[in-house]
Amino acid sequence: MERLICLAVGYVCGLLQTGYLVGKMSHVDIRKKGSGNAGTTNALRVLGWKAGIMTFAGDVLKCVAAFLITYFMYRGSDYFPLLAMYAGAGVTLGHNFPFYMSFKGGKGIAVMAGLVVLNSFWHLPGSLLMILVTLAFFLVPVVITRYISVGSLSAYTVFLIEMILMGQMGWLDMEAPRCYELYVVLFLLTALAWYRHRANIGRLISGTENKFGSKKQ
Repeated sequence: MERLICLAVGYVCGLLQTGYLVGKMSHVDIRKKGSGNAGTTNALRVLGWKAGIMTFAGDVLKCVAAFLITYFMYRGSDYFPLLAMYAGAGVTLGHNFPFYMSFKGGKGIAVMAGLVVLNSFWHLPGSLLMILVTLAFFLVPVVITRYISVGSLSAYTVFLIEMILMGQMGWLDMEAPRCYELYVVLFLLTALAWYRHRANIGRLISGTENKFGSKKQ
C-alpha cells in the first residue's frame, strides 16, 4: 500500500507541466512547436534560455516536492529509499503522461536530475561524486556530439549503474530484496527514458537529429 501511495503522490506532483505553463506565459503552446514535447529541451529551443531554465527548475522542484511529502509520511520506514524511488517514478509518470493533456508530456530527464540530487543528499558517502559523475556523463557527450538526447540517455543509464553500486556497497541501508526492487524500479524508469527518446534515437541513426544550438530542421 505504501508503494501505491508514494506512486500516487509522485504522479500528482508530476502533473505540474512547467514547460506548458512557461509557454503559456509567452502565449505559446509548447506542444505545438518544435518537437511537440513539453520538456526542457523543447522549451529551450523554442522559447530560449530563460524559459529552458525555468522549465528545468520547475521539473526538478516537483520531484523535490514529492520527496518531501514522502519523507514526512514515511521517514521512519526501514526502506524509505525504495519508497522515495516510487515517488520519483510517480513524478516521472505524471510528467510524461499527464492525463489532462491527453497523456502528452515530457521525457523525464529533468525529473531524473532531481532524483540524482535527492539520492545524493541522503546517501552521503559519495554524494558529491554521484552528482559530478552523472553531470559529467551528461555534459561530455553533449559537448562532444552536441546532441542533448545522447547526454540525457547517457546520464540516465549511469544513474542506474550508480544506484546499483550504492546498494551493493550497503549505502542504501536496506535489506537485499528491497535493494533489488529499487533496482527494478529504476531500470524500468531508464527503459522508459530510452523508449521516450525512440524518435531521437531514430534520427541519430539516420543523421537527422537536431544538434544543440542549431535550428530545428
